[in-house]
Amino acid sequence: MEHIAALLLIVGCSQDLGECRELPAPVPVYETYEECDAALPASYDAQKNSAERVFARCIDVDPAMEEMDAELVWDITAEGMLVAAVEPIDESGVLVASHVDRDEAESVSQR
Repeated sequence: MEHIAALLLIVGCSQDLGECRELPAPVPVYETYEECDAALPASYDAQKNSAERVFARCIDVDPAMEEMDAELVWDITAEGMLVAAVEPIDESGVLVASHVDRDEAESVSQR
């Protein structure tokens, strides 16, 4: 089985960051973070016209999570920064859903 050390995440958003979605990366997984980092500029350039604002970054994958169920969690902050992490899926069986009205100062989040 191939070891994954980094994921390449590309996100496209509207100008006001009100709507964001994941964009396809040409190669989404890498065996080293350095390989991902080297591919990031070309991958970003390939998607830069896919949305009004495009964000891209490499995310470290903890090798200890290899045997766990995990999910990629990302957020575009109000300051226009892409933050992301690979996190273990909570196996507690509890699902919480809520709805709140957000104003433009809040961030957009995708799980």
